[in-house]
Amino acid sequence: MAKVENKTSLVDRLAWNIIIPVALLALISLYCIYVAALGDPSHIGSPVRAVVMQALWYLISVAIVIVVMQFDADQLFKIAPIFFGIAIFLLIAVLFLYNRSVAADTGAKSWFKLGPITFQPSELMKPAFILMLARVIKDHNDKYGHTIRTDWLLLGKIIAWLAPVAILLKLQNDFGTMLVFIAIVGGVVLVSGISWKIIIPIYGMVIIGAIAIILLVVTPGGQSFLSHFFQAYQFERIKSWLDPSGDTSSGAYQLWQSMKAIGSGQLFGNGFGKASVYVPVRGSDMVFSVIGENFGFVGCVVLILIYLYLIVQMVRISFDTRNVFYSYISTGVIMMILFHVFENIGMNIDLLPLTGIPLPFVSQGGSALLGNMIGIGLILSMKFHNRDYMFSTAGDF
Repeated sequence: MAKVENKTSLVDRLAWNIIIPVALLALISLYCIYVAALGDPSHIGSPVRAVVMQALWYLISVAIVIVVMQFDADQLFKIAPIFFGIAIFLLIAVLFLYNRSVAADTGAKSWFKLGPITFQPSELMKPAFILMLARVIKDHNDKYGHTIRTDWLLLGKIIAWLAPVAILLKLQNDFGTMLVFIAIVGGVVLVSGISWKIIIPIYGMVIIGAIAIILLVVTPGGQSFLSHFFQAYQFERIKSWLDPSGDTSSGAYQLWQSMKAIGSGQLFGNGFGKASVYVPVRGSDMVFSVIGENFGFVGCVVLILIYLYLIVQMVRISFDTRNVFYSYISTGVIMMILFHVFENIGMNIDLLPLTGIPLPFVSQGGSALLGNMIGIGLILSMKFHNRDYMFSTAGDF
């Protein structure tokens, strides 16, 4: 890798096509959290306090993004094991120091609590895992190239690095977050160079397995079998997904209220600041219902288009860098954000079961925002350092 003199101005080196949509999502977040707090001050707190807290998390996240984007590909490659090690340590620590009250409410032992602040270390693991996965694939491909035998070896390495994360998340009863890591791996494997002779059968088996699980979920005998692997609250979420109107006073109440709020907005919404329909945990998991109630179908489409624009621009920056290590990172970040968007919106409209997955850059909460913003920092690093390096081959940094 050879460095070349960079005469591009600082402003030109910033990826404004990434910064602007994220800034729009930040403004939407502050508005949604304010409205959610109007309808549920007992859970979220006063509207002003809730907005100020989210704004402070955004300021902290922006500072971290500025730091992350200073790291070029060489430096990111070197720090990946350190970052991953810190995240693993935190995932282990939370098993002993988890907040008992949060665990009682959610069923997951995945939150630290320091005074009024809660933090979920699995959110930090997401970008750490993406970096480590990109390093493992880059290092393997440089050493072994691609044959059927070496591709199987690479797949084994990927599974080996995923295994400790999966085990720790299982011990925390955090199945929803585990799905994010599976999505990240699924996306990165597609661009890793592994032969389609391996990928197609494996993905085929995954699809068949998913269909089999769905069939088990919808039958009494299947539910009895799956009860050995899933918690009772997870089955409640599945039941509410299958029949949201079946018992709207207990397990399906949150989903039913979200659907009522979104449906009440109809085409153009009920207007600014409306929180007529009570939705539990509206500031975080069910924040999409605020958009639906206030701005209707049109507002929901606009929000989705902002996410679509952001994803497309991340793909463009990845191609512009001509750096395979960065391409693995960007694929992981894109899959992380894309899965969050798809799952969160899907569970708000009963397309998918409730999993507690937040809406990126919009949902209330600091740890999820930090994880996603670190991902954005990695993407900004690609544009920031794009002109710093001269690439002699596709495999070079």
